[in-house]
Amino acid sequence: MLASYKNIFNTSGKLKGFIPEIEKSSQAKIKAFQENKLKEQLRYLHAKSPYYQGVFKNHNILIDKIKTLEDLRNIPFTTKDDLQLHGQEMICVDKSKIIDYVTTSGTLGEPVTFALTDHDLERLAYCEYISFCCADGSADDIYQLITTIDRRFMAGLAYFLGIRKMGAGLVRVGSGISELQWDTIHRIQTNTLITVPSFILKMIDYAEENGIDFRNSSVKKAVCIGESLRNPDFSLNTLAERILEKWNIKLYSTYASTEMEGGFTECGQGLGGHHHPELLITEFVDENDLQVAEGEMGELVITTLGVEGMPLLRFKTGDICNFHSAPCLCGRTTLRIGPIIGRKKQMIKFKGTTLYPPALFDILNNIKEVSSYLVEVYTNEIGTDEILLHIGCESPSGNLEKKIKDYFRAKLRVAPVIKFESVEAVLKMQFAEMSRKAITFIDNRINKGE
Repeated sequence: MLASYKNIFNTSGKLKGFIPEIEKSSQAKIKAFQENKLKEQLRYLHAKSPYYQGVFKNHNILIDKIKTLEDLRNIPFTTKDDLQLHGQEMICVDKSKIIDYVTTSGTLGEPVTFALTDHDLERLAYCEYISFCCADGSADDIYQLITTIDRRFMAGLAYFLGIRKMGAGLVRVGSGISELQWDTIHRIQTNTLITVPSFILKMIDYAEENGIDFRNSSVKKAVCIGESLRNPDFSLNTLAERILEKWNIKLYSTYASTEMEGGFTECGQGLGGHHHPELLITEFVDENDLQVAEGEMGELVITTLGVEGMPLLRFKTGDICNFHSAPCLCGRTTLRIGPIIGRKKQMIKFKGTTLYPPALFDILNNIKEVSSYLVEVYTNEIGTDEILLHIGCESPSGNLEKKIKDYFRAKLRVAPVIKFESVEAVLKMQFAEMSRKAITFIDNRINKGE
């Protein structure tokens, strides 16, 4: 029987700065804790999961032999293709126990449906509660949710549940519409935004155009989702710098996914997203599926702990990052992951240079004449990767094209093809019908990411 998250909170959990005891423990204690949780999850999968029952049988895996985190390496990875092909077989409960259905965004393929039980929603609430505490949150805060809570989107629901568990205030405004965002801030005096960071720039532009004194507003911080704020060395990237040069608020970066039913959130130190060992086991592997050393880039692999509806074992996220194990000044001793530098399948090999889309975004975010953009990669007539930038701006010119290409050559040594379009046309491509978040990258290669 999986542990319950319903009664895990106590009085101290309502205080600012709450840190679960396991997240302040020694590395040895955390490892022993996770190994006990792993055994519990393996027994559950062996009894309840048609898919993993098949994996164990086909690979002659005796779960009683999996006793340590290192023993996990004897179990095959679960991939995104496995989710596409066998998602229904991974559901471990009867339909009568399923409370909520969500889907992945489908960025790299068809969306995958995940089934959540009441237990899973409690776990999700716990995860976001301790994540908001990590980002210096407390019951005294009033959050403004600038993301959708509908359209089968897990994130908006997770934030709602976590803030409710924390006892803080919440206004569900939804994405876009800067006018409504500022009206809400004025009316309710929210102090924390939950949003993609690039939208903060749009809010600033609207405020400047309409005489709103945003610097003296009630907003003091933003929990940022979907886009990175930092470079691999934890310095602020261009997007974060552009926000902070206009608006002196505290920014917290997060990383999460539907598949892991959890995430990693920065504390005030800004040195990586903190791992919650009671929820996830992490691994980092190279191109040959071998474990990488601390500080080296690798693909994040996760095993969920405590998930009832659709647990995953050694799931390859496709996201590339590194990890750090030194204790943090915030008091947590848990592993921290660095910024995601890109998705494995989105790696671009352009004119002899290996790139990931975030590197392109960072350059475009630094060019103020660029109002909106979309990066398209496709296979050219000689079978190699080609990059086309759809640039939305008010005054396209040959000088601006040269400026953009010079920026790319200075940073990456290569310059892509540029196509100027109206700001509205690019925004229409970014916000396609039924999309839950802005699309800034389209992969039209014949063999995507291979």
